[in-house]
Amino acid sequence: MNILVLNSSGRTELSVSRKLVAELVTELLAQSAEARITYRDVAAGVPCVDDLLISGLYIPQEQRTAEQRQALAFSDELVAEVQAADVLVIGTPIYNFGIPAALKAWLDQIVRAGVTFAFAENGYEGLLTGKKAYLVVTSGAVEAGSSLDHATPYLRLILGFIGITDVEIISACQLSMLGEQPISAAMDAIHHLQTVG
Repeated sequence: MNILVLNSSGRTELSVSRKLVAELVTELLAQSAEARITYRDVAAGVPCVDDLLISGLYIPQEQRTAEQRQALAFSDELVAEVQAADVLVIGTPIYNFGIPAALKAWLDQIVRAGVTFAFAENGYEGLLTGKKAYLVVTSGAVEAGSSLDHATPYLRLILGFIGITDVEIISACQLSMLGEQPISAAMDAIHHLQTVG
């Protein structure tokens, strides 16, 4: 089993989402000691989509300039990580009702026509099927699943768009109001996961 682990919190040592992601990875490794893990800290920097990248996306590979190929190289690397993964673990705080900009930049790099989704007869077809995603979601005040939570619905939508429809949410939200209780509940959910694969 290949596991891709993404952290997007701007915090490091004090990040609750990073702490819970680490606990989830430990649990997944306990279930599958042979698992191979790839770590990607998107908060460390993912370039935003720009004109050079966009122009390279919509022409055949053999017609791309050296600059366009270079602009696409990082996107290709990120896509390859997702394609190789059986399981994605995505840690995200809720910032201003949505996901961090770094996580959005990562999504913009991997959602690619003809690569991770295709234009189909009746709309679109996700090409990254057969994968499981865990969303580890934290917040200071917003309750996951509430009308103010625009992070988890968006992540379900965009992951489903590229074919990843088996999505499980582990949340520790409203930490500024509820203290440690949501963290304990999230830890309990992690320790009672159904066996993967």
